[in-house]
Amino acid sequence: MNVEVTAAEPTEVEADVLVLAAGGLRVRELDRLFEGRLLGAAAYADPVSVVHVGRELRAQRVAVVALDEPEPQGLRTAAARAVRALRGTGTVAWVLDESLPLALYRQVQVVVEGAVLGAYSADRWKSGRPAPAVNRFIICGASEEHREVAQRAELVARWTNVARDLVDGPPNVVTPARLAEHAAALPGLRVEVLDPVTAGLPALAAVGGSSEAAPQLIVIRHEPAGVPERPRLGLIGKAVTFDAGGYFLKPQSDIVRQKGDMGGGAAVLAAMGAIAELELPLSVVGLLPACENMIGPGAIRPSDVIQTAAGLTVEVTNPDAEGRLILADAIAYARAQGATHLVDLATLTGAMRAGMGDLYGGVFANDDTWRELIVDAGNAAGDLAWPWPMHPRYRKLLESRVADLRNTSGRPYGYPITAATFLEHFAGKVTWAHVDMLGPALLDDDRGDAIGKGASGYGVGMLVELVSRLAVTLHRGGVGASPMDAFIRQHDDDDA
Repeated sequence: MNVEVTAAEPTEVEADVLVLAAGGLRVRELDRLFEGRLLGAAAYADPVSVVHVGRELRAQRVAVVALDEPEPQGLRTAAARAVRALRGTGTVAWVLDESLPLALYRQVQVVVEGAVLGAYSADRWKSGRPAPAVNRFIICGASEEHREVAQRAELVARWTNVARDLVDGPPNVVTPARLAEHAAALPGLRVEVLDPVTAGLPALAAVGGSSEAAPQLIVIRHEPAGVPERPRLGLIGKAVTFDAGGYFLKPQSDIVRQKGDMGGGAAVLAAMGAIAELELPLSVVGLLPACENMIGPGAIRPSDVIQTAAGLTVEVTNPDAEGRLILADAIAYARAQGATHLVDLATLTGAMRAGMGDLYGGVFANDDTWRELIVDAGNAAGDLAWPWPMHPRYRKLLESRVADLRNTSGRPYGYPITAATFLEHFAGKVTWAHVDMLGPALLDDDRGDAIGKGASGYGVGMLVELVSRLAVTLHRGGVGASPMDAFIRQHDDDDA
């Protein structure tokens, strides 16, 4: 989809369909030309009502879209609904409306996001020819200063759709090897694909040994010229391309969703693509521990003790708690690569979905400021996030009689926190955060927003927003009292 902005008024724009938000002033203004037909359409927009045009406008039709709420989410959803309803249309023009309680630049951002997200379709495996998406999406009533806003919004939403495409992809197609191919094709990035055995990643090798699909660590580097080596941000995404649960085989109701267990890896891959395209001046390394968790001769068994890259031994009390094992190795590898700050994203615990539903990810960290930065970045980007607590009490629940620790507590409570506590053992003194995104990664239901049913691309916007904010703070000069400035002070303290 080509996204454009123009200062032209609605009466001047040539388009197949001109789109107006119901309840806005623009509908009432243009209705003078339609003798009540637009207001009538607005009253029955559910969610989109189309009016054919005679000689009133240069556009061929006018679509009025229901606006459930005038906040950013409502406008983003309205734009997505319009594009979905008008699929196959050549040119769609959206009319900005100063009467809505959002600044015009913010309207441009969320409308473009909604349009690009709404244009996504997972129908590529259908044998019939899918309906084409909207070719051109024009924002009219915009100024030249809005062009950059629109371009950035289109870019981030486009890469979010890349993550959605990977998560929606069938597991016989999106394998660890195919994920590595996708990474290798990313422009402007340096990519390595490592064999976990030769790279010293025994936990990843142990989990991936259950499958004929070879496990891999996919390393994606963004190292722009002139950027200092420190701070270096490590982004880690769990990439279990299918999780059968191993010898703790998942029930039928759950196993059918397990192609989505690589949602964290898809988010990191797509975010790295966006970071490179935006040319953000920060050193970032993305790590995707990729494998399948299956049943087979090489599968880990309950009560096995396995090694990790950090040197700690782990008693496997639950082979279906494999994500934390492969993340542990990736965290250790990121530290060895000089990462000063870490964020891991994972569809890790079903309890997170049970407690938070399909809307919020939970954020854990060994540093309160770092957790606040990630929560704020996620909420600003539309990847809703909520801070979760950690406490030394939970460390005792992971003590093992036969190894350094065990991978689950064996207690019927606190699953997301004990999972995060396990990962904290491997972060050491590096500033680290964990995002448990199981709820919003793959949606069983249409939440009534811009995404619809299926893969959401959760995490892409959060990571791009985080890196953008860190890069701006790092290179603007001067340090104040905000959480972002605390990131810089911490970096300076580390260097000292």
